[in-house]
Parts: sequence; structure tokens; C-alpha cells
Amino acid sequence: MLWAGLALLMAFPLQAARIKDVSEVAGVRSNQLSGYGLVVGLPGTGETTPFTDQSFNAMLQNFGIQLPAGTKPKTKNVAAVAVSATLPPFTKQGQHIDITVSSIGSAKSLRGGTLIQTFLRGLDGKVYAVAQGSLVVGGFSAEGLDGSKLVGNNPTVGRIANGAIVEQEVPNPFSRGDHLTFNLFESDFTTAQRMSDAINEFLGPDMAAPIDATSVRVRAPRDVSQRVAFLSTIENLEFDPADGAAKIIVNSRTGTIVVGQHVKLKPAAITHGGMTVSIQENPTVSQPNPFSGGETVVVPDSQIEVTEEDSRMFTFNPGITLDELVRAVNQVGAAPSDLMAILQALKQAGAIEGQLIII
Repeated sequence: MLWAGLALLMAFPLQAARIKDVSEVAGVRSNQLSGYGLVVGLPGTGETTPFTDQSFNAMLQNFGIQLPAGTKPKTKNVAAVAVSATLPPFTKQGQHIDITVSSIGSAKSLRGGTLIQTFLRGLDGKVYAVAQGSLVVGGFSAEGLDGSKLVGNNPTVGRIANGAIVEQEVPNPFSRGDHLTFNLFESDFTTAQRMSDAINEFLGPDMAAPIDATSVRVRAPRDVSQRVAFLSTIENLEFDPADGAAKIIVNSRTGTIVVGQHVKLKPAAITHGGMTVSIQENPTVSQPNPFSGGETVVVPDSQIEVTEEDSRMFTFNPGITLDELVRAVNQVGAAPSDLMAILQALKQAGAIEGQLIII
């Protein structure tokens, strides 16, 4: 029997993993950039807002154009936008990165627009890239005279491939010091120790040492060219990560249930059944005898039927495996909602060896 809404993580043999697949080098990271700019050239789908007008006037002043006092420009072909990008590690000055442009005002669409020069700043407020170019917008919108409107995807967000030029590099600690530190994606003391042992077995004793459940420090050459070759070798070493903790993850919104490999149950007994109460109204008409002076009335006739399904009880022996758990619950035909209630009851009874996490 297959369950709709139940996903089970079965116990498969653990396979070796490369160091680069379970960890990353500390300090080698991406950085988020953002900026504020204007998109021009829109076919009347722009906006007229105070901050758009102010930005438009500031742009004209940068070009040496001073509008007369009290002049309010029509900016229906201009839109104020927020520009965001991710600066990958080791990106050099002069290289290009992709950018995303999003309307922050009341513009109806950015299709056909061009982003003018926009500074992209990092968390420290410094400019690391400059963006400019024509937008590619996947969405569209159409509006009729009667007020009807059709919108496909999102016409107020666009992208520019290679739309920003990097003007400044972000320093990183890769070439500094005598050590490199690997940070695990998932913290685990056993995995950190096994990674350290695998590196020491390949390079020699005392070359690597775990710092905590997340980090492993490795001695590395100071010469940058040697360090690159050294890291290329280290990150492709294979070892056996530790098994994850025994967990049951329950998504109450979708009904998805994932049972970890090492989840076991202590001795327990469960009964599962249901009772259905059906109430049916069959009103009848009461007709008085001729010339009796009575009135015709409607007499209610309620029929109540109670149907109780056969309750099934099954027991769990000590140390039951995941496969036995699946078969046992399948025997009672429990729906995902019923299984959630069963798991919660077992956890409250202390019969589950593992964590029950409901999201």
C-alpha cells in the first residue's frame, strides 16, 4: 500500500563523500551587493512619485541640466528600482556579474526599459560594482478600457546578464596565515573527527585537527600557487561522514513525513479506529382529518446512525526497525493526519528513540 503524502527515508548503505561536498573553506564566500537606480525608456508604464521625481532631477543635475523652479517633469517613462547582485569569491576587477532589477514604486512594467548607471555597494558602504544595461523581463501585463487586467509572471522584475562591472575586489583570508579551515555544512563531532583523520592519513600526522563540531583546521603552505594545488588535492579526498541523528520530520501543511534511518521504537501498543456519526433528517407531513379543524404541520423525523470501524491494535517489539514500522502502520491504513497523531502520542509516551520535529 502506498501513502499519499508520506515520504520515507529508507536505510541505504552510506557512501563516501568528498570533502568539497560536505564543507567549505572559511573566508571563501560570496557577498551581497545592492543599489538604487532609475530605469528609463519605458513605454508609458513608469510612475510619478515624489522619490522618482527627486531622483530624476538629481540625474539631470549630474548631466548639467537645471530645471526651472516649480517645473514638474512627466516621468511616466521612468521607474525607480532596487538593484541587487551577488559578488562571487575571487571575482577580479573588470569582470562582469549578473544583476536583478526590481521596481520599488508604482510602475506597471519594466519591459523595454534601460537601467542607467547605478552604484552597487556592499555591507561596508563601499562601491564594488557599477550596473547598467537593457533589461530582460519575462513577465507581461495588459489592461483593457473596462478595467480588466491580465498579468503574466512578474513584469516589474527583470535581469541583466553580465550587467555590472566589478570595480573593487573583496579581500579574503585565503592567502594569509599558515592554516586553512574547513567548515562543515552540517555540524557533527563525528564527521569533523573523520574528516581530520582522512586528511592526516593522506598528508601525515598532525596536519589536520578538528576545532569543534563544525571546523577542521589544516596546515597549508604559504605560497599561494602551492596553496591552490594543495587545496585542490584536499577537497577531493573521500571519507565516510557520520550518520545523522535519529529524527522524524513532519510537515503539517503538506502531510509529508520523513523518517530518519536510525529511528527506533520502544515496546508499545497502538489501537487505531474511527467512529462515524450520521444524522439524516426525513421530515413528514401530518394531515388532519377532514372537518376536524386541525392544521397541516411538518413533523421532523431524525435518524441517527453510528458506525464504528474495527479497531486494530498492533504492538512494537523492542528496537523495531524502520521497515517494520512502515509495514505496521500500513496495516491500519492510516492517513498522514492519523500518522501524525500516532507519532505525537508515541513521543509523549516516550516510545520513540529520536527527535520528533513538526514544521
